[in-house]
Amino acid sequence: MTARTLSALTLVAALLAAAAPAAWSQPRPAQLQAAGSEIAFTTKQMGVPVEGKFGKFSAQIVLDPKKPETGSVAFAIDTGSARFGSAELDAEVPKAPWLNVPKFPQATFQSSGIKAAGPGRFEVTGKLAIKGATQDVVVPVQLTQAAGSSTATGSFTIKRLEFKIGEGEWADTSMVANDVLVRFKLVLAGLAPL
Repeated sequence: MTARTLSALTLVAALLAAAAPAAWSQPRPAQLQAAGSEIAFTTKQMGVPVEGKFGKFSAQIVLDPKKPETGSVAFAIDTGSARFGSAELDAEVPKAPWLNVPKFPQATFQSSGIKAAGPGRFEVTGKLAIKGATQDVVVPVQLTQAAGSSTATGSFTIKRLEFKIGEGEWADTSMVANDVLVRFKLVLAGLAPL
């Protein structure tokens, strides 16, 4: 074995040893529990609240509540799973003027930062992408824990026209309000204690 090979092996071993404690100290991803979890939304049509839900979504959440700045949150929502409970609305929403599901089958969120905002409360900033448009959002999250399970809840408002949801004649906000309230309840397993 040459001195150069030995030096290279020593360097690799030193790098691995330095990186290992950091890798070991990273929190494990939490597991999203489908039962009890939901992402819902409310808009107004001619002043009357209309509620819907997404039936299919996934999440990758890594969070140590004691060190939230080291965490990350990523979501993927199947836009074709939006349901209002009305056959007419459910058939209309996947079409091009609204969510255009064939072209944009997923909406995504990727966090850029997480910070504590009080006991069990966090502010998650990141980018929300819907229908080819991306906007910065701030999502307040309340975290509660009981019986080995964690529940994250919160809500935030988006402007549908910023995401081109409801184009053409549907851009008239007197018919369909621009504000859409998004609410979520996420049941998680494997999250570190508060």
